[in-house]
Amino acid sequence: MGDAGGLNRAGAGSLFVLAAAVLWGTTGTTQAFAPESAGPLSVGAVRIAAGGLAMLAFAALRGELRGLGGWPPLATAGMALAVALYQPLFFAGVSLTGVAVGTVTAIGSAPVWAGLIGLLFGGEKLSSRWVLATALAVAGCALLLLGSGGVSVDPLGVLLCLAAGLGYVTFATIAKGFLRTEPQAAVMGVVFTLGALALSPAALFTDFSWLAEPRGALAAAELGLLATAAAYLLFAAGLSRIPVATAATLSLAEPLTAGTLGVLLLDERLSPAAITGIALLLSGLILTSTTSNSK
Repeated sequence: MGDAGGLNRAGAGSLFVLAAAVLWGTTGTTQAFAPESAGPLSVGAVRIAAGGLAMLAFAALRGELRGLGGWPPLATAGMALAVALYQPLFFAGVSLTGVAVGTVTAIGSAPVWAGLIGLLFGGEKLSSRWVLATALAVAGCALLLLGSGGVSVDPLGVLLCLAAGLGYVTFATIAKGFLRTEPQAAVMGVVFTLGALALSPAALFTDFSWLAEPRGALAAAELGLLATAAAYLLFAAGLSRIPVATAATLSLAEPLTAGTLGVLLLDERLSPAAITGIALLLSGLILTSTTSNSK
């Protein structure tokens, strides 16, 4: 019975993280429908502020904010800083090297960072199946990128996106420790709200007028409530059940979702290389899910 419970727990964790990644994958399409004045930095600031407040409100309704205290200040600040820094690092990298290269670099590097950090600091062993699954998924991301055409690589942009990927994994690694003892919604709500406060000086140099437009308000609501609040609550539920390295590999469902939505809603076309990339990505994700279920 204990083994069956463990299998169910790992399987549910994989599904939660996959669902979170699907929601993250809607961000690019949402931004495409937002007003042109919605700059990447303002979108990022609004996203984590709205998402953080929504998660904080959800935690308060569940009574999870009562009696909070005793959180390690350095670890808490580290999570908030990682959440805050991801936004400018990622968007600056994307502005230099392009959306396709930037997204694949940041997200595709996450499983590698997670594997290294988990191995060095978390005592998480990397199985040969995880290595194979991650290689398939990252190769799929690369083919999706090549299939988009017009690829150009800026070294500084790539470095910034790699740093963003490291920030995401740093947040996930520290958060996993918190989720062992603290309520999930409270952890996510507090951390994202603190991250939004850390990023608030950007408001002095950023145009937020797009929020007054109906399309802008709808985009902000989707990004904040679905792509951030709902996604990270699902991610927290999954992360508490599976290793960080597995969660990072499963998060590669994000570019898969983004590519699918681009075809369905933005009239983008997939080349044979991109279709092959999707097949490899799916294979890697399925193998990762099976690996986590077998633990």
